[in-house]
Amino acid sequence: MSSSEPLSFFGNPSSPYTRKMLSLLRYRRIAHSVIWGSPDAAPKHLPKPKVGLLPTFYFRMDDGGFEAVVDSTPIARRLEQEYKGRSAIPADAELAFYMALIEDYADEWLTKPMFHYRWHHDADRQHAGRFLSFTSDTSQDRESAENRAEAFTKRQFERLYVVGSNDQTAEIIETSYERFLGILDSMLEDRPYLLGNRPSVADFAVFGQMTQLGLVDPTPRRLMLEKAPRLEAWLWKTDDLSGLELAGCDWSETGGIRRALAPLLDEIAQTYQPVLLANAKAVMNGATQFTADVHGREWTQPTFPYQAKCLAELRDRFASLDKPAKKACAATMTANNCGAMIEGLT
Repeated sequence: MSSSEPLSFFGNPSSPYTRKMLSLLRYRRIAHSVIWGSPDAAPKHLPKPKVGLLPTFYFRMDDGGFEAVVDSTPIARRLEQEYKGRSAIPADAELAFYMALIEDYADEWLTKPMFHYRWHHDADRQHAGRFLSFTSDTSQDRESAENRAEAFTKRQFERLYVVGSNDQTAEIIETSYERFLGILDSMLEDRPYLLGNRPSVADFAVFGQMTQLGLVDPTPRRLMLEKAPRLEAWLWKTDDLSGLELAGCDWSETGGIRRALAPLLDEIAQTYQPVLLANAKAVMNGATQFTADVHGREWTQPTFPYQAKCLAELRDRFASLDKPAKKACAATMTANNCGAMIEGLT
């Protein structure tokens, strides 16, 4: 794509993945044009994606047409290949692996409290219905907005089970979120970004989920302000890092990052890892749901084939590391109880 042609995509302020990619584009200083809405409303010259997800990006092809692309993780990697400068992926292979792991945790686990808080509690549910209604069309009349909000709320409340949210798992999800607030707060006390003095894709992935948890939805926002007020400032600053000058800013040395990541890796080991592994086994066996032990509590939800793919890709990333990076990552993962995520590949 020509560097002078803005990269267009459909998104919505209520989508954590839209916010992830918008903040990444701003930081990378990639010219872009965000269209608030659904790709269903795209003009005829733009193709519809195979799966209707937000954000939907449109990359120019060699024949002059466009390719509709979804899934923020591969899009972030594609941007690294097609747009040079202000990289958001560390050159150090070990750091890049930790970045990918945190991004995956944010995209696939933190979205559980995001979806849970938004639709499980009545006050949040009422707020979210109106918020989503007006983000889809700010010019609609109040009655239309209320009707649309009611439809949004009913549909999303009935889909809570998809991410594993129910009365049995509510405490698991909420205590996990509260622990994460403390972990993130502590990490940002020592350095401005997760891997050092410059942001990586991991920061933008966490940022995306936290825009909803910490800035939009009432209950998780209140918890964040009570337990980790630093995070509100971090979120507002991370929203637009286009003005961040990188002279003298770099990611930290691997030794320091291994120590800094220990609490987060342990949290991943106790929450995301057992769900990821149980889901992958269930998908392989053709089961429609699975049960896992999460922090000593029973977790049951429908299988999610995409997360089986996430585990496979994480293992592929580990397998592709050179020998020194693989040895270092294996030692760090094992020391923090995450070894099962790369089991059999050390």
